[in-house]
Amino acid sequence: MKKIYISIVVLSLILSLGCKKFLEQAPDQRTQLNSVDKVAELLTSAYPEGNYIAFTETSSDNVEDKGPGIGDEEREIVFPYMWKDNDNYTEDTPTNYWNACYTAIAAANSALEAIDRASSDQAAYLPYKGEALVARAYAHFMLVTLYAKTYEAGAANDSPGIPYVTEPEKVVLGQYSRGTVASVYASIEKDLLAGLPLLKNTAYKIPKYHFNVSAGNAFAARFFLFKKEYDKVIQYSSAVSPSNSFANILRPWNTRYNLYTLDEMYLYFTQASEPSTLLLIETASSWARTRTPRYGYGQIINNEVFTVNVTGARWCYKSAYYGQPHYSMLKWNEYFVKTSQNATIGEPYTMVPVLTADETLLNRAEAYASTGQNALALQDLNTYASTRILNYNPTANAITLAKISAFYGIADPKLGLIATILDFKKKEFTQEGLRWFDILRYKLPVQHKIFAVNGSFQTIELAADDPRKLFQIPSQVTLSGIQQNPR
Repeated sequence: MKKIYISIVVLSLILSLGCKKFLEQAPDQRTQLNSVDKVAELLTSAYPEGNYIAFTETSSDNVEDKGPGIGDEEREIVFPYMWKDNDNYTEDTPTNYWNACYTAIAAANSALEAIDRASSDQAAYLPYKGEALVARAYAHFMLVTLYAKTYEAGAANDSPGIPYVTEPEKVVLGQYSRGTVASVYASIEKDLLAGLPLLKNTAYKIPKYHFNVSAGNAFAARFFLFKKEYDKVIQYSSAVSPSNSFANILRPWNTRYNLYTLDEMYLYFTQASEPSTLLLIETASSWARTRTPRYGYGQIINNEVFTVNVTGARWCYKSAYYGQPHYSMLKWNEYFVKTSQNATIGEPYTMVPVLTADETLLNRAEAYASTGQNALALQDLNTYASTRILNYNPTANAITLAKISAFYGIADPKLGLIATILDFKKKEFTQEGLRWFDILRYKLPVQHKIFAVNGSFQTIELAADDPRKLFQIPSQVTLSGIQQNPR
C-alpha cells in the first residue's frame, strides 16, 4: 500500500487514493458517480482503513514492560508506551489513522454530493445516504476522541476540536478551522441522527462491512455515552437487540469458543459471521503480527485477566504465549494481500470489529447504573457473565451489589457498578484498544514501568488531565491554518 503523509487540505488526492479500488482512474472521474451502484461501491472507502489499536492499547494500562532485550522494540509500540509523539506516517501510527479518517470522510462526502446531484431514483439512494452520513459521523467522532479534549457533559467544551469536513475538497491548500469540541459534537450528532433512520440492511451483500442498523445503533450508544445522555444510550443500545436477547449475540466464550483450538480462535474471532460483530473494518495494519513486543500484553496483565473475579470464578477467555512472557488473546489473524496475482510481496491487513454487541451491552449497563437503575444494570452484567464463566451457575456466579461491595471495597452502589463495568471492559477488550476510551471518559491516570538491565525500574505517569492524552495532529496540517495540540 502506497504510504501517504498528507494534510487534510489535499483531500482531492486523498480521495483519489482512498477510492482507487473503485475508480482506478484520475480524480476527475468522480463526476461519473451517476448510479446507485457506483455510489454504493464508493462507500466501501468511507471507513478508516487505518488502525488505532497499536497506539491506543499501548498508551493504556493494559500493557507492561517485559524487560530490556525481551521482545521487539518497534517505534509504533515504543513511542505510545512512553507517551511520546510519533511523527512517522507509517501504518499503526496516529498520523496514519488521522489520514485514514479523512480519506474515509472524503469518500463519504463525494457520495453525498453525487446523491444530491442525482436526478432520479432518490428513494434507491436513501440507504447509501444514511450510510454516508453515519460513516462521516463515525470518522469525525474517532478523530475528535483521539486528537482533541474529551467532551464533558455540562461544560462549555470550547477547546479546539478537529476540522469537520462536509464537502469534497475543491482546492489545494484550503484553510480549515478546528472549531470546538462542542461544535464537532453537534455536527456528529446532526449527521448521526439524520443518517440512522435511512440505514437498511438489505442494501448490502454483507451488512457487517457497512453501517447496518445494529452497527448504527451501537455507534449512537457509544457517542451518547461520551455525552452522558444515558436515556439515549439505553435507547440505542437496546435497539441492537430489540427482543433483549443479548445472550444470543455475545461472544460465546464459554461454549463455542471454549471448544476452538488456538488456530481456530485466530480464524473465527474477526469473521463477519460472528453474531457479536456489528461493524467490521479492513485496516492496512501489522497489528496481527505484533505478538512479541517488549511493551505489550505480558505475564502480569495475563495473570490479572485470569484471576478470580466478582462472580467468584474466572473468565473463560483464551490466551497463549509465544515463549513467556509474550502472550496473545488470540484475536487477530493477518490477511496478507499480494501486490498482484503472481507477486511474492504485498501488505498485511487486519480485520477489526470496531463495534460489537459485547461493548454495547456493557455501555447499556453503565447507563443503567448511572441513572440509578441498579437491578437492570445487574441484569446486563449477569447476562454478560453468563457467556464468560466456564460451567456458569446463575446462582453461585450471580453478580450482586453485596458481592460488588465486598470484591471492590466500594460501598456506593453506583460507583461499585461502574467499577465492575470498567473492570469487565478492561479485560474483555484486552489487545483491542478500547480501554483507552474509558481512560479518557473517566480521566483515569496511567502508570507505566520502564525496567533497566539491572532489574531496577522507573515509573512514568500520564496524569488525569495530561495534554499527552491528546494524540498529536500531523505537522503538515499547519499549512492549512490548523494548530497542533499543546505539549
